[in-house]
Amino acid sequence: MAESAPSRPPLALIANDQEWSIRSLESILAPNGYAILRAYNGQQATELALETAPDVIILDADFSDMPGVDVCSTLRNDPRISPCSPILITTAGRWTRDQRLEALSAGAWDFLSLPLDAEELLLRLGVYMKIKTEADRTREESLVDPITGFYNLKGLMRRARELGTDALRHERPLACVAIAPDLSGEVSLERQADSAALWAAVNRVAEVFRSASRVSDVIGRVRLGEFVIIAPGTDEEGARKLAQRMVGMAEMLESADEGAPSLTLLAGYDAVENMREAGTQPGALLAGATTALRQSQGEPGGPAIRQYQKDS
Repeated sequence: MAESAPSRPPLALIANDQEWSIRSLESILAPNGYAILRAYNGQQATELALETAPDVIILDADFSDMPGVDVCSTLRNDPRISPCSPILITTAGRWTRDQRLEALSAGAWDFLSLPLDAEELLLRLGVYMKIKTEADRTREESLVDPITGFYNLKGLMRRARELGTDALRHERPLACVAIAPDLSGEVSLERQADSAALWAAVNRVAEVFRSASRVSDVIGRVRLGEFVIIAPGTDEEGARKLAQRMVGMAEMLESADEGAPSLTLLAGYDAVENMREAGTQPGALLAGATTALRQSQGEPGGPAIRQYQKDS
């Protein structure tokens, strides 16, 4: 276990209706370097897993409130749980072929019968932890946001430097637009990062960007529900029109799909006519657009689109 463990102890969520089953698993995992979380029904297991994103999740097949495969399926369909996080399902009886197929379809990595062979379980988890650790390392080094397929902050900043250098060399305009869903009536982004409303909005905003962005636009998701567009060859007027197009597309999608959740976008933008003459950096444009967006978020009922004012 030592060579495959991450820099912190791997976190295992053990969920089972029976205290003795949890204690049995804990007696195997805890002495071998795992930190343990406990859950005693399916709802508690789901909430705790989404809140803490454990390294490994071990579910009972039959909770008192729902089947374990339903919990597994819910977690697999939520972007807060990494596809590389192993989910194991245990049962006190023997697994039938249909049960195994159902567990695999729900996204389980393994299905185990109690009582467990401690040595076999640790060897299995050792392999799974190696896979997850390597996948997490690759994700951290990636330039792409795994949820939306757009750039992450690291990738966005790299592309911003490249576009800024090109705009500086050719004395061209450059703009940045920051956009986020207006959740002021539903949830605070800072306090409720795990809310269903936020993640539904993230998916809807990503849909807007795919529908309304230009081929030349560089798009990234920089934090929670916040997106940024870096638009080469775009001046202040072009940035304003770009923001208007995004906000308008959100309204169009909402009106076209009556069953979709409500989505209103807020936007802030900043731009320069000539990168060389402006003597600014792409990061400053991103900061300006973000500041303007914060002003929109801080004034419910105010303008949905704001331009960054350098003297503000």
